[in-house]
Amino acid sequence: MQQFSLCFRRVKKDCLKFIKSQETQADKFKNKEKMIKSFLIPLCFWISKKADKKRPYFVGLAGGQGTGKTTISSLIRIILTKYFKLNVFRISIDDFYKTRKERINLSKRVHPMLLIRGVPGTHDINMMLNFFRKSKSKKFKRLKLPTFNKAMDDRFKKKYWYDLKKKPDVVIFEGWCVGARSEKKDTLKKNINSLERAKDQKQIWRKYVNQQLKLKYKNLFSQLNCLIYLKAKNFSLLQKWRLKQERKLWVKSKVKTNSKIMSRGDVINFMQTYQRITQNMFKNMPKYASIILNLNANHQIKSAVYKNK
Repeated sequence: MQQFSLCFRRVKKDCLKFIKSQETQADKFKNKEKMIKSFLIPLCFWISKKADKKRPYFVGLAGGQGTGKTTISSLIRIILTKYFKLNVFRISIDDFYKTRKERINLSKRVHPMLLIRGVPGTHDINMMLNFFRKSKSKKFKRLKLPTFNKAMDDRFKKKYWYDLKKKPDVVIFEGWCVGARSEKKDTLKKNINSLERAKDQKQIWRKYVNQQLKLKYKNLFSQLNCLIYLKAKNFSLLQKWRLKQERKLWVKSKVKTNSKIMSRGDVINFMQTYQRITQNMFKNMPKYASIILNLNANHQIKSAVYKNK
């Protein structure tokens, strides 16, 4: 416990500064010191014991939309860097979305719903596998990795991409579907929302997405060394948080015209494309995740369960 207190004193200023940068006038973080002290610092001690400086330690961080993955993964990076002196690289699976043009082609070839970014099948798997492979290579060379502009629904230009100059000790790979597993074929038949009923009557979209999870994404996620899951209570709570996230995106966005920022109705529809996999994760991920961080209705971590000591 003394170590945790020392760590907190060292990282407190940087962590609180980052949290402040994520707040808006209408949306302030509550109990931030408790979150850092009681949950994130012990988690970082756990990661630092596992990390091997010879090759990167891959941390998967999953959780439904709006659970705070970006904030939590950024704070973990600050603690591991500042206190443990580890070289940490954080990237989201969202940054590897296929370009808008690629998704337009995919939507014409397979199913119109694949134009909507998010589900397995809309990411550039080869680019992610290449990143994993090159990060682990003994002959590590500088890597340029994409960043995705959600306000414009396309990748940023290459001059704004991540520039990974040095082999990382820890890679935090976060995303809503990171670590998700495919579901059984018989459960695919049942529609779970109005979007599936109206637009995927022949089950082409959901079968394609499930097949992607079963093969390519399974291969990708098998390379993670551990998996942390941010578990919310239910799907309607995620919708509420995701709407708040979109409002924040609007406040922070410099591009108001020609922007792909969504209305309330758009968000509800958009989230229906996530619902099937998210609900499957609610049910199954606590069985195989290394660490489960349970969130309460106020968006705060209320408990941590370590499954993989």
